[in-house]
Amino acid sequence: MKTAEFLKDLRGKDAAELSKQEDALRQELFNLRFQQAIGQLENTARLRQVKRELARVKTVAAAKA
Repeated sequence: MKTAEFLKDLRGKDAAELSKQEDALRQELFNLRFQQAIGQLENTARLRQVKRELARVKTVAAAKA
């Protein structure tokens, strides 16, 4: 998903939905780090993508608060 589309989608969500998405991204990041530690991670770029998406979600949530 493109960044502009992702941000537009985030800005349309309420605080509860943003919180759920933040939790899901945190869980995915944990799983990716675990896979990397045991050598099973194939797409290492996904770590960076998830970190950035998480930061975007947190930024939009803070702006709404």
